[in-house]
Amino acid sequence: MENTAAAYHKIIGKCQSLFSKKMQDYGTAWRILRLPSLTDQIFIKAQRIRGLQTNTEQRIDEGQAAEFMGIINYCVMALIQVDKGVAEHPDLDPDAANAAYTEHIQTTFQLMEDKNHDYGEAWRDMRVSSLTDLILQKLLRVKQIEDNNGKTLVSEGIAANYQDIINYAVFALIHLEAA
Repeated sequence: MENTAAAYHKIIGKCQSLFSKKMQDYGTAWRILRLPSLTDQIFIKAQRIRGLQTNTEQRIDEGQAAEFMGIINYCVMALIQVDKGVAEHPDLDPDAANAAYTEHIQTTFQLMEDKNHDYGEAWRDMRVSSLTDLILQKLLRVKQIEDNNGKTLVSEGIAANYQDIINYAVFALIHLEAA
């Protein structure tokens, strides 16, 4: 069994490579998206994964792995938007966007390491379907926080939820690659 840090970095390497290639195709057009739009895009991907896990028929030839990678990349975009704010037009060059990606992933990876230490890698005994459900639950929480204008009384904020979603999606991809 590959250690968690190595598996995590391997998955993120694939995701960031895809992110970079899409920037070559589209630039940073995503910079105009408001957080609820990004949240909804992530929600759609998570719902599709849940559908793939429960439906007997699949009509689009793109599986769970591609959707989990999309979730990771959209969450990083959302974290960048939380940090930089929404732009009126694409305002980041690819190098700056990749640097921001790396910065947010480093912080998210450290969070995973800290939680993994305290929880004893409990995710290894979880099913991919449970990780999907946790992602959907986090997204519903994010939507509620967005509906509350970003305010919480005692709960962690939007960024922490996006980070947890990234980590759950990485864990799901590690499971899928091992299957």
